[in-house]
Amino acid sequence: MIFEIHSTDPGSFARAGKLQTDHGEILTPIFMPVGTAGTVKGVHQRELLDDIEAQIILGNTYHLYLRPGLDILRKAGGLHKFNGWSKPILTDSGGYQVFSLKEIRKITEEGVYFNSHIDGSKHLFTPEYVMDIQRVIGGDIIMAFDECPPYPCDYKYAEKSMHLTHRWLKRCVERIQTTEPLYGHHQSLFPIVQGSVFPDLRVQSAEYIASQEQDGNAIGGLSVGEPAEEMYKMIEVVNAILPKDKPRYLMGVGTPENILEGIALGIDMFDCVMPTRNARNGMLFTTEGIINIRNKKWEDDFTPIDPGLGGYVSTFYSKAYLKHLMKCQELLGAQIASIHNLRFYLWLVGEARKHILAGDYASWKDQAVKKLMTRL
Repeated sequence: MIFEIHSTDPGSFARAGKLQTDHGEILTPIFMPVGTAGTVKGVHQRELLDDIEAQIILGNTYHLYLRPGLDILRKAGGLHKFNGWSKPILTDSGGYQVFSLKEIRKITEEGVYFNSHIDGSKHLFTPEYVMDIQRVIGGDIIMAFDECPPYPCDYKYAEKSMHLTHRWLKRCVERIQTTEPLYGHHQSLFPIVQGSVFPDLRVQSAEYIASQEQDGNAIGGLSVGEPAEEMYKMIEVVNAILPKDKPRYLMGVGTPENILEGIALGIDMFDCVMPTRNARNGMLFTTEGIINIRNKKWEDDFTPIDPGLGGYVSTFYSKAYLKHLMKCQELLGAQIASIHNLRFYLWLVGEARKHILAGDYASWKDQAVKKLMTRL
């Protein structure tokens, strides 16, 4: 994997670059639609390519391991062949999903014992096995197995969790170094910085992760309930240490404002379920502000959903029609809203990139946040 930085913003730490993988290039900053179980909910691959203009999508180790299972994925030739997506894929290690099970998992030095949320069956994820699973899935970028501590947690727990994550990372790196990709393309391992909201722990973790000299690095354990200002503070602490010539991925973030502020702090890659989850509940992000399409005010508004955004669904369907579909709980309503919101997120990072290249990102960002987060 090759990462190039094309331009940096003089008024912030924002940077525009290109990440080259064996399945194609990714222009950064980038937002990655989440396809947890092998699909971005309600969206065809053609729509991801043509309307949303996605450059990379996510799959999830935990969910794909349980369904369809490793045997099917191996027979298919990996997730790219299974779901028909020809561009890059990033696979989350499943750590967040396993740790969110709480009552039905047990953390040990060996790994995590857990019961499936589907049928209660018992499983063990070790760092080595998680690497093996991601070899079978075949993502271009694969994540190290880490513990994501809850928020809030005390200092001792966060410190213990961080050191466990580091020990697991060493095992992940060793496993990757002693195994080969199954489908002929390179797989890049991204370690994950932890440490909750404690600056000294974040410093320790960032230094350890940087010392591993992997193709890229991720920041985990944020956007889990802490105030936004705490999140930004931790990003700033970590990015002062992580190597500037490697891509930086902020996991599970977030709102349009979070993304623009993250870019200003030097983040290159983002993912979040917010655009599709909020879409299914009727919240639309637009170039003029935020719309709750369920509100009565839209029932006789026959203008396009967002003429300024471009794309098929955003300019073809009216607000009144989409409100009608959502009120009737028609599946098409959730699909239209999901495609629209994902296009908005890709538009947002594309606009950010343009302004980084133009050298006026910092001033544009402040104006954009104010406008895009306005409730219409």
